[in-house]
Amino acid sequence: MKKLLLLFLVLASLSHGALTAQERAVNLNSKVVHDTIYIKAVEPTKKPRLTIGGYGEAVMTRNFYSDQWQRYITPENYRNESHGRFDLPHVVVSLGYDFGKGWTMGSEIEFEHGGVEAAVELEADEAGEYETDVERGGEVALEQFWIQKSFSRALNLRLGHFVVPVGLTNRCHMPNEFFTVYRPEGESTILPCTWHETGVNLWGYLGKWRYEAMFIPGLDSERFGSQEFISNGSASPYEFKIANSYAGALRIDNYSVNGLRVGVSGYFGTSFSNSLTKNTKYSNCKGEVVIGSIDFVYNNHNIIARGNFDWAHVNDSKEITQFNKNNMSTASPSPKTAVASDAVSTSVEFGYDLFSMCPRIKSSNQKMYLFCHYEYYDSMAKVADGINDYSWCGKHRVAVGLNYEPLKGLVAKAEYSNRFFSDSYNNEPSISLGIAYCTYFSR
Repeated sequence: MKKLLLLFLVLASLSHGALTAQERAVNLNSKVVHDTIYIKAVEPTKKPRLTIGGYGEAVMTRNFYSDQWQRYITPENYRNESHGRFDLPHVVVSLGYDFGKGWTMGSEIEFEHGGVEAAVELEADEAGEYETDVERGGEVALEQFWIQKSFSRALNLRLGHFVVPVGLTNRCHMPNEFFTVYRPEGESTILPCTWHETGVNLWGYLGKWRYEAMFIPGLDSERFGSQEFISNGSASPYEFKIANSYAGALRIDNYSVNGLRVGVSGYFGTSFSNSLTKNTKYSNCKGEVVIGSIDFVYNNHNIIARGNFDWAHVNDSKEITQFNKNNMSTASPSPKTAVASDAVSTSVEFGYDLFSMCPRIKSSNQKMYLFCHYEYYDSMAKVADGINDYSWCGKHRVAVGLNYEPLKGLVAKAEYSNRFFSDSYNNEPSISLGIAYCTYFSR
């Protein structure tokens, strides 16, 4: 019995010594040390390698104007009409992975307008023929997929498929980066939006400056048109992107003023030869595309303000118009409409957080922005001799509404807007409601 008691006292003494050493290894101010607490206290926090996130929008709109395409041809026949729509403009799932040693991967899959639903059916009443039934229109696109090597804060090399940040909307296209229910109309009309291309991207920070330079394939002039100008030129109806001609894009942002970002961006490339259609009659046609843009975002003192101005020019617009109208087959996806030589877009919006005036609500980090928005855009601002100038392509749009953010990453939107024309067309008022999220589910 004495031997057992002696052994117990020795073990207790050793146990007490180990606990004292453990206490010295962690916070000495702590009076109680537990294994779980110890592990959490001394184990360094590791950044997860896998990142999962995304954003999405669901909207409802009542438009108090006609949705018939002839409404600009004979506007007097389409007065006092209205129509409604429900939509899922964008739902995006993003995945990122950090391989280590400066190597990372990023990807985004985008479902526009709910994606595409199609099915193949065997029709008994049509002699047993197979029939493809398209149940829902929309698009599914791999918006981004790139591999990046980061050498330093000032130098990052990205290869793959990425967004071309020319213009404000391409730079800030997530639903919590604009007040209106839908993305601003102007840039979405005259420029590819969201513009994504496969190529080489070099970017980095130099002090309070950020730069981004891209080498990418040129646009395809067969997709240009009257109402959409060059916005469809980045798309490809084929299983690959044609790269008979190349282009470059550049963006520079400055962050010197607290809460303010000012950016300039530009693009240059040829477009006419960037298709599968060939015609020796137009061998001298290049179709150079030039884009210049300036934009800003201010977020400080409970105010958010944004604005932009874009100008785009297409050389050989007359030849491109003639080629698309006269040399495209009926099965071609070309709009086969007149193409302008110049297009412009400008917008400005201002919002104030009403909850900032109530300290109790402000402390909960909820926000309620009362905003106003104005934009003007014209996809046929200037045309070459012999090209019809459609005056309805020039539009003014005014919107007022609210953005409610109950939590970070969630926003509910409501707006009234009206579209005005410089000519004798019917105004196009509408009311829209929307809800959206933009967040990382795991990071």
